[in-house]
Amino acid sequence: MPILYSYRRCPYAMRARMALKYAGIQVEHREIALRDKPKSMLLVSPKGTVPLLCLGDQVLDQSLDIMQWALTQSDPNGWSNADPSNAQDWIEKNDGIFKKILDQYKYPNRHPELNPEEVLNTAMDFMLKLMEQSLNATQYLLGNHITWVDIAIFPFIRQFSMVNPDQFTELPLPATKKWLANHLESELFKSVMEKHPTWLE
Repeated sequence: MPILYSYRRCPYAMRARMALKYAGIQVEHREIALRDKPKSMLLVSPKGTVPLLCLGDQVLDQSLDIMQWALTQSDPNGWSNADPSNAQDWIEKNDGIFKKILDQYKYPNRHPELNPEEVLNTAMDFMLKLMEQSLNATQYLLGNHITWVDIAIFPFIRQFSMVNPDQFTELPLPATKKWLANHLESELFKSVMEKHPTWLE
């Protein structure tokens, strides 16, 4: 059975867990403590990040690689049916600059040189308004059919919405909020957010 090292609240780990669950792949779930990472995990991946999927001699230490591997095993609802160019554009936007903006928004004390309101405006202009435009036109980011791109981006928008829930509620993003709520309420998401005890060697 594949071994998955994970951390419940990590957005990268969330999207990997969702893809594995969707594909019906059973794994040995090893929940880590960030401050006391298992030696067995560091042995196979010295960089020490989650998610980490061990497939015998093969090790996948990037969440998107885990997602793509899972979908090559099973893709019952056609999550892979996404235009490659558009998918890449969204992922680069989310995993690149938006992730940096998210960290600035989430940890303002680490960035005292930045104006929090300007950080929010940058997030809106760079990512959230574009999402709103897409989701006003279609049910999902790449059309009216859910794809792996929605799953890959959702945990980061969830994290953004939780930084200041009252402020997020006031943002003019009705379509994005509906998209987010649908993911939050899905059985798939709920199933991968079940708590696991910290794995001990």
